[in-house]
Amino acid sequence: MLKIGIVTGSTRPGRANLAVAQWVLGIAQQREGAEFELVDIAEYQLPLFDEPMSPMFGRHTKRHAIAWADTIAAFDAYVFVTPEYNHSTSGALKNAIDYLYAEWNNKAAGFVSYGGAGGVRAVEHLRLILAELMVATVRAQVTLSLVTDFQHFTTFTPDPRHAREIHTMLDQLVAWGEVLKPLRAREQNAPSAVAVPSDGGRVR
Repeated sequence: MLKIGIVTGSTRPGRANLAVAQWVLGIAQQREGAEFELVDIAEYQLPLFDEPMSPMFGRHTKRHAIAWADTIAAFDAYVFVTPEYNHSTSGALKNAIDYLYAEWNNKAAGFVSYGGAGGVRAVEHLRLILAELMVATVRAQVTLSLVTDFQHFTTFTPDPRHAREIHTMLDQLVAWGEVLKPLRAREQNAPSAVAVPSDGGRVR
């Protein structure tokens, strides 16, 4: 059975993000055929990326990085719940993604976003970021409006129609997650080889 993580995208005090992620989780858990779990990036207290080597080498040294890597590696697919900050995703979510490499590879991802324009620009940036990490992103996505799905722009009050959209996105996510399973198994059993990253291992 697929294991799918619902990943929060904000760590700020007073965030609405956790309420949105919990709503997604509640709808997802009504389904059969996959296991769903909330992954709250705030719990990992990740500082700005502070590992001495690129994540491509898989040599995590900091306790927070190891804990984060172990969590993410356990999932087959992800739903990223992202706000839109200045036409992009949040710095906290980008940083959390940047901590890892192989743990993301050959998996699938879907999106739930929110913002003045439904968070669509945040998702477009996330699709580019995740493509570099060999994550296959599904087409269906859920976009929530600050005007119609939040009271006073803060309290989350989703329109009921979004539940159908969640299921459509999850249908695609489960299908892609299953298809990628054999590829993940093959890669895990292959001899390890580290490619030289295009950024030179983030030498600075």
